[in-house]
Amino acid sequence: MALNPKLAQMLEMARASGKPAFHQCTPPQAREVMAANATALGSGPDVADVSELAVPTRAGQIQARLYRSGTKETGLIVYLHGGGWCIGSLDDFDALARMLCHDSQCAVLMLDYRLAPEHAYPAGLEDSIDGITWAWQNRTTLAGGEVPLVVGGDSAGGNLAAVSVNELAKQIPIAGQLLIYPVTDSDFDTESYQQFSDGYPLMRQDMQWFFNHYAPQSLWSDARLSPLRHAELSGLPPAWIAVADHDVLRDDGVRYAQALKDSATEVELTIYPGMTHGFIRMGNLIDVARQAVTDMARAAQQSCRRAAQ
Repeated sequence: MALNPKLAQMLEMARASGKPAFHQCTPPQAREVMAANATALGSGPDVADVSELAVPTRAGQIQARLYRSGTKETGLIVYLHGGGWCIGSLDDFDALARMLCHDSQCAVLMLDYRLAPEHAYPAGLEDSIDGITWAWQNRTTLAGGEVPLVVGGDSAGGNLAAVSVNELAKQIPIAGQLLIYPVTDSDFDTESYQQFSDGYPLMRQDMQWFFNHYAPQSLWSDARLSPLRHAELSGLPPAWIAVADHDVLRDDGVRYAQALKDSATEVELTIYPGMTHGFIRMGNLIDVARQAVTDMARAAQQSCRRAAQ
């Protein structure tokens, strides 16, 4: 399908403005670019309560933000934001977290895991694993009851979510996983990488830049960085996976969905037409993006209902 007209217009405006690609920036500059994008995408809906928390990890405390819906929450979603393990903040994804909380009637805990290159692999992953474990142990306080736990994330956050679920599934009960265009492999030669390598919000060189900042190349094929290469994917909670059809990471998500299915994990895969990488944050601008957040919230609700039975 052709690129969504609104997205095509946004891409043309970005080109005309001379905004640099991520791989043309230093990490601090790339963070500024992402922050500017968040401002342009607008704010999320009001929710009953938003609070700042400190979450203990093996390396010390990290910041987190808790969103409460104001209803009797049916679950707790731990969300890991995208940004190539190097960029992204709680503020950058605040609107998305509000939408997800509003639509799902779940409490949403967004973790501000440490970023590379200042804190390279496995810092962000360890923060994610520790934060998810802490959230499960404190769900009564966070969500008002012993509710089911769902883990989600987009892009590099989807990678951290997938790897964390793989490692924690046998230790704590995780009701479901929500993976939005997740990074699942270090293969930069898939069909989608070749088809959308240049001229889109996330380019092939950008992903190589992110990987280089996150971890040494000798580790890229490790299952803790490329979960598609995990030797054992059975016994995992149901997965809702969303990908954009104009995205270098499209095939990462599609292939991971198939690998989970092959391992007898329940999977719902949706390829959103006309979309590019990053579309999940565009709910204020594009109907398809807003629908994707609604779909994600529904998947979270379904996982929580199933776990509560």
